Amino acid sequence: MLNQAIYLAKKKTTELKKAILVFSGGLDSVCTAAYLQPKYELYGITFSYGQRANQEIRMAKHFAKILNLKEHKIVNIQFMKKLYAKTNALTYSKIDIPKKFDYSIVVPIRNAVFLSIASAWAFAKGATLVIYGAHSGDKQYPDCRPEFSRKIEKAFNSGEIDGIRLGLRKKITIWSPYRGGFSKSDLLKIGYKRLGAKIFDTWSCYSNTKIHCGKCESCNNRKIAFSKARITDKTVYKFC
Repeated sequence: MLNQAIYLAKKKTTELKKAILVFSGGLDSVCTAAYLQPKYELYGITFSYGQRANQEIRMAKHFAKILNLKEHKIVNIQFMKKLYAKTNALTYSKIDIPKKFDYSIVVPIRNAVFLSIASAWAFAKGATLVIYGAHSGDKQYPDCRPEFSRKIEKAFNSGEIDGIRLGLRKKITIWSPYRGGFSKSDLLKIGYKRLGAKIFDTWSCYSNTKIHCGKCESCNNRKIAFSKARITDKTVYKFC
């Protein structure tokens, strides 16, 4: 009986807590996964929401295997494209994608939609952490800011408060690298240390192309991150 008790105690201390990660296959989410994997059992969730950058889905599947995520779900919410209509350049192909930040690339409360579904899975899965890859360089996106994630975390826990009090649900924390004070280049250094040259296969481009366009806002941010991290960028770009 004593040996069994010792075994159970050791097992309890070595078991990793479950975490749900919004996983796009992009630089930020892949590097975030690399940072958290030693501490958590990661479950990835990728959204097909009608985005022009459909390479995201393929790369998310690719990196889910490389990172050995415990489980990876692709969730089809392409109906959102019709709801978004002409509001943004990431789902409406007739709007030109800008080279630098412009509000046309802000998809209305996209992270709120993603985090709602990811949090529902977390409550069902018994996970205590929900993660998305917003970093400190995402200041211009309202639903990336820590203020937003703290408020939506409070709202979601309030929505399951009875289950939490009954012990049927676990309280969740919604975390992002932004909340942890990480920049894009900080994340890149972590991801590169863990994944090496594989990091160049992550997908950042907003365009519907086979290789990175090299001129959209996201491609330009990717280039800047590599430069700041002092890592030679071996990403293939159509336009350098």
